[in-house]
Amino acid sequence: MLSLLPRLIFHKLTDITPEFLHQRGIRLLMLDFDNTMLPYTAQIPQPELLSWIDRMKQGGIQLCVVSNSRKQKATVFCRAHNIGCITHSCKPTSRGIRRCLTRFDAEPRQAALVGDQIFTDVLGANCAGATSILVKPLHLHNFWLKLRHGVEQPFIFAARNRRITKP
Repeated sequence: MLSLLPRLIFHKLTDITPEFLHQRGIRLLMLDFDNTMLPYTAQIPQPELLSWIDRMKQGGIQLCVVSNSRKQKATVFCRAHNIGCITHSCKPTSRGIRRCLTRFDAEPRQAALVGDQIFTDVLGANCAGATSILVKPLHLHNFWLKLRHGVEQPFIFAARNRRITKP
């Protein structure tokens, strides 16, 4: 489905719970990395993120980073925390998302992709048939990120007005 509207909106990644995902039949959570899990400018994860990863795993949710990045930062992080990782995913195309679904033997209806960008993460998830979850970017550290976030605001507003948002 070609849509720029996120199915769900959370303030931050760590607000999502295993129980919430299970209620919706989601067993695989695909994660954007930069500005969703860690700010672009950070190397060390916050304790809250590490605790959340443990809660997800204990709650039976499979995790896999699906990132457009070509840098090693996501790969190193995923290896250190025993999380699946697909880089060079080419979002918003569904190539990387489909690779992830195949790797975890999941149907799109059993998966969600959470990210901070409408034009890559949300569109990619929607096109692949997975649940799209938008979170607030962790850090808008430059002009281009701020500009992109401003352009996304009408879509966020429309999604909230459709009552598809998680408070």
